[in-house]
Amino acid sequence: MVRESSVNAQVSLIIYDVRKQAGLTQKQLADLIGTTQSVIARLEDADYEGHSLSMLARIAAALGRKIKIEMLPKEVA
Repeated sequence: MVRESSVNAQVSLIIYDVRKQAGLTQKQLADLIGTTQSVIARLEDADYEGHSLSMLARIAAALGRKIKIEMLPKEVA
């Protein structure tokens, strides 16, 4: 559960960072991808657990970015 929360927080931070780098408000990004500002706010919430690959792809496309997903070996304790 802690690991999943960490991934959710990372995704939220990535969305926030790329939006800010693009100089967009939540509303402006929402308009670009055909959703509402409240959806963007939820996506940028570190506790949000509903990130979908299709929504991330829409955000990436709107901001001229691509998504890179990796599966890395588990860390050995």
